[in-house]
Amino acid sequence: MEEEKLSIKINLADRNYPLKIAASDEERIRAAVRLINDKVAQYRQRYADRDLHDALAMAALQFVIKLLEQEEQQDAGVVVRQLVDLDTQLAQYLQEVGT
Repeated sequence: MEEEKLSIKINLADRNYPLKIAASDEERIRAAVRLINDKVAQYRQRYADRDLHDALAMAALQFVIKLLEQEEQQDAGVVVRQLVDLDTQLAQYLQEVGT
């Protein structure tokens, strides 16, 4: 069964956008909008001589850097789990061969 779509309006970097979303996504989307707008406001204060586009670009860059860092950490976690599995298999094999 398909989830009912909800029509919302968001204001992102001083521009309004209508969206049709799953009702279950509304809270996450509104939280994301708040984070983006807060970060853009920080860059606008820090670099008052720049325009909104520059602040938005810097905010996007910062968020993507954090995303890439998280992806790298998750990739490392997969490798560690695989190494632990391999170590367990090797230990079992050596135990079988040694007996």
